[in-house]
Amino acid sequence: MIYFNNVSKIYPNKSTSLADINLSISPGEFVSIVGHSGAGKTTLIKLILAEERPTAGTIFFESIDIHKLNSRDITKLRKRIGVVFQDFRLLPNKNAYENIAFAMEAAGKSDEEIASDVPHVLELVDLTSKMYHFPHQLSGGERQRLAIARAIINQPELIIADEPTGNLDPINTYEVVQILKKINDLGTTIILTTHNRGVVESIGKRVVTLDGGKVVRDDKDGKYSI
Repeated sequence: MIYFNNVSKIYPNKSTSLADINLSISPGEFVSIVGHSGAGKTTLIKLILAEERPTAGTIFFESIDIHKLNSRDITKLRKRIGVVFQDFRLLPNKNAYENIAFAMEAAGKSDEEIASDVPHVLELVDLTSKMYHFPHQLSGGERQRLAIARAIINQPELIIADEPTGNLDPINTYEVVQILKKINDLGTTIILTTHNRGVVESIGKRVVTLDGGKVVRDDKDGKYSI
């Protein structure tokens, strides 16, 4: 699904964020990207989303060279990707139902589709009883589960979860990880960035370790080796 071919990213101040990255992620994989702050995790994500351009090398989404796309086609590409952030990025003046419905409206879905699909995805993340609660009325874990529901409502092929448990306590972290595993079990590819050893080991799947902008380990069995 995603292929990094000799990708480097050097910023104008001459600092190198990524150096000669070769990485492939297959459809249906669950891949954790780990590394210390500054290792290059965020840059890797921004390159996939075409928010940054590589200094050298190419990045493919299936057969598409991401960085040859025009702005219209980049928008189409991003519709195939759901993103979950550490800070939730929910709309504070919309309730849980409306936050998800807004994402469907932006994708051009009908009122009938919204009325049918939103309750189902709220059930998937165990927020049916909080359907009409606003973000400030939800706990941190509930807000992150709502953010996940919003990310998956349009059935993306790929979910990028960027430090999704960074602000959560262990119980809520466990719940979020279980939901991500369930989504992966349904066939969605997931890329997770994290500092949390427990998260990586509880998932037990492929782990790519970045250090100094380079891939230094690529383990199939969930080892956290920083």
